[in-house]
Amino acid sequence: MAKGQSYLSVYSEIYSITEHRTINLTVTVSLRNVSTLHNIYLFKANYYNTKGDLIRTYFDEPISLKPLETIEIVIDEKDDHGGSGANFVFDWALSNNDHEPFFEAVMISTSGQQGISFTTQGIKL
Repeated sequence: MAKGQSYLSVYSEIYSITEHRTINLTVTVSLRNVSTLHNIYLFKANYYNTKGDLIRTYFDEPISLKPLETIEIVIDEKDDHGGSGANFVFDWALSNNDHEPFFEAVMISTSGQQGISFTTQGIKL
């Protein structure tokens, strides 16, 4: 079984107009098994704030994702613990030299008639 780690940047808030005004965002983190044949295993999803402090760890026990399965982690718009430089580190494993998992985040906020949205993609460490 091959083990690995991946990094994903996320933004629970971004700056608007000046460095003194921020907008909170809802973050949806997608953890995807892109293999069409084999399960992958997620052992840990650590969420860190802008200063690199661990905020929380997701998954009490390893999770198995079947082929093409996706699970999500959602960080509420009101949860401002992460800040503008929040990140995730994922510990995972796969068998059979199959495709590595894919990690992506979608950040969004709406206010009145204005909306902000963008994505980030993970990298293997």
